[in-house]
Amino acid sequence: MFYDGWHGFGMHAFWWIFWVILIAGVVWALGRGSNGRSRERETPLETLRRRYAKGEIGTQEYEERKAILERDGVGNGR
Repeated sequence: MFYDGWHGFGMHAFWWIFWVILIAGVVWALGRGSNGRSRERETPLETLRRRYAKGEIGTQEYEERKAILERDGVGNGR
């Protein structure tokens, strides 16, 4: 009935803005949902510690690899 002229355009524009804001909000919320850790690259020493804590490697292998990383200066650098 009132879909000609400015009234129809106003409602059409409203719904476009509504959907753009809704989709942007969902994308933003999903981005905030991660703890941020996934975006940071894990250092070699952190990877080694994680593998040791999980039991993937033994104490001797952990100590040997840790010594190599520290010797080469790769251990804690980002």
